[in-house]
Amino acid sequence: MAKKKMSLEEQIEKGLTDLAFGSCCDAVRLLFMTEEETMQKLPKLKLINVSEIKRPKGGGMEIKFFDRIKAFEKLIERDGEKQENGLSFYEALEKSAQTNIGENNDG
Repeated sequence: MAKKKMSLEEQIEKGLTDLAFGSCCDAVRLLFMTEEETMQKLPKLKLINVSEIKRPKGGGMEIKFFDRIKAFEKLIERDGEKQENGLSFYEALEKSAQTNIGENNDG
């Protein structure tokens, strides 16, 4: 079955929801991978909430994340706008959670 193309509004909502509620597990896994593992597994890692990755010359890795609080604030702001037009923030969160549960059960 072909996936329905999301509108820009839906993409923004999903992106903000992913930033606000997304897991940082793959970013933590990245910290412990060898360089060879990183090159193989990087395309499959979910790093949407990562804003910056650095490898200092002395070794190690620095990972910076997007601000979840700002994502929550934007979602609440958008909810206020949507309440005037129908769909509430909580309905959007519920819809997103159902989508995420379906995605997690697929793979």
